[in-house]
Amino acid sequence: MPSTPTATPARRPGGRTARIRAQVLAAVRAQLVEHGYDELTVDAVAARAGVHRTTVYRRWRDVGGLLADVLDEAGDDGWRPPDTGSLEGDLAALNQEVFDALTADPPITAALIAASFRSEEAARALRRFWEDRYTRCEPVVARAVQRGEIPPGTDPRALLIAATAPLYHRLVLLQTPPDLDLPVQAARSTARAATAGAFSPEESPANR
Repeated sequence: MPSTPTATPARRPGGRTARIRAQVLAAVRAQLVEHGYDELTVDAVAARAGVHRTTVYRRWRDVGGLLADVLDEAGDDGWRPPDTGSLEGDLAALNQEVFDALTADPPITAALIAASFRSEEAARALRRFWEDRYTRCEPVVARAVQRGEIPPGTDPRALLIAATAPLYHRLVLLQTPPDLDLPVQAARSTARAATAGAFSPEESPANR
């Protein structure tokens, strides 16, 4: 899903080290989805990945370290928000990606969000991921300002949160059946609110 620039991710090791990392992180995702956080242990992950448990302990230390690396890996990509030519279109496209991730089978995104409530290290990694995604999505708001769709000074973070929040609330918190119209509906209502200045700084008393 969905801004100051973030640091460039550190280069990941290649060769055998990269293969082991890929095996272990794949095992973390599979174990978490199939058995939940309570059965996500270093030993279970090592057995599933086909590596020695000491290898996992040496590199990741514990379950928190494993979850954090899964989330950090998710941010090591070249993803950028789509440019559809309008704010509503951009928000709808972003929301569709969020919707697809939250309704995917297996539900790895929802499982990682749930796990972040059980592990502080995972929670910190998830916050890093959100910060990165919101930063990458700031151009959506900047383009809308440049096109004259919304007022200058519109708060990118507030707008993006308003656009995506209905999806997380309904699909993760309320766990309601997926509504295929939800991504577009949430995008439309947010774009209309932004056009009306809902995410712009309020006039100061001196200017009233």
